Amino acid sequence: MNSWDERFAGEDFLFGEAPNAFLARQGHLLKAGQRALAVADGEARNGVWLAEQGLSVHSTDFSAVAQQKARRLAARRGVELELELADLFTWQFPEAAYDVVVAIFIQILPPDARERVFAAMKAALKPGGLLILEGYRPEQIAYRTGGPSDPAWHYTEDLLRGAFGDFEIIELSSYDAALDEGKRHKGMSALIDLVARKPA
Repeated sequence: MNSWDERFAGEDFLFGEAPNAFLARQGHLLKAGQRALAVADGEARNGVWLAEQGLSVHSTDFSAVAQQKARRLAARRGVELELELADLFTWQFPEAAYDVVVAIFIQILPPDARERVFAAMKAALKPGGLLILEGYRPEQIAYRTGGPSDPAWHYTEDLLRGAFGDFEIIELSSYDAALDEGKRHKGMSALIDLVARKPA
């Protein structure tokens, strides 16, 4: 059992069962029938919500324990997910395979690996595809309400503009807000949101 399996063990959903609020606000950009990749989707609160919007969802995560709970959540909500056990450090993203790529709090990567994964997420989108990403800014460390302790693993607007500047940036915003997402994301948080579209 890896450390993520240990983290996800237990009956409670670590980050709750409701979708991430920022993701839910992007519902107007999504269309039923689209194919979506949910990166490091854990117990699939976000993947399940995407499926409820009528999308075909490929949900990946490193933890088999999390994906067992994802299956139960999907069944309870009456939707289907394509679940795949995947290590972000080694997983080969399919190319031009998705209409939407969702990456919510995937800050489990050091900068060199993050650069590779960002490039792979971009390549995984079809032309005209949509990237939806939320993470923490370095200011999050002072709040102690979730996320990594190393500021190099956090996002800034300059970092995201550098990584996704060849996309059409629909939204890029930094703000502080209170999160209430299970036990692990609770309290005031330093957030950064990105919605960007791959050139057609």
